[in-house]
Amino acid sequence: MTTQLIAIARQRAQEQGLPYAGAVTPQEAFSLLQTGTGVVLIDVRTNAERDWVGRVVLPEVQHKAVQWSTYPGGIPNPDFMSELHAVVPDTTATLLFLCRSGVRSRHAAKLATEHGYTACFDILEGFEGDKDADGHRKSIGGWCQKNLPWAGA
Repeated sequence: MTTQLIAIARQRAQEQGLPYAGAVTPQEAFSLLQTGTGVVLIDVRTNAERDWVGRVVLPEVQHKAVQWSTYPGGIPNPDFMSELHAVVPDTTATLLFLCRSGVRSRHAAKLATEHGYTACFDILEGFEGDKDADGHRKSIGGWCQKNLPWAGA
């Protein structure tokens, strides 16, 4: 199953010309994490987002947080790569990048790939997914809407 999911994710990358290994749906990401072998979810949202909006519920060894930008102000984190390397020094580990809706995670996957990480994947839809007609999240796509393990608001 793992090999098949990775192949699907790599095919998406090839079809879309992505500059990293691939892209996975939230469900595919969770399935990969269930294998437990060398797969780590990197949440690139701000600490405030994780504290106030919610966070994935996974064993600590599989769930790391490295802010892509800082709060307040949304300033790009100049230490992103050194912080990533500190939490996952193995550049061959399978990294699944997650943000709110799937934008920052793409940038993070690209940057990590450019710095030698060989298996970087974007989690499509992100944690909260897109906004609905009323401007609210968590109802159209995303980790939460798919009823994957999470806790918070």
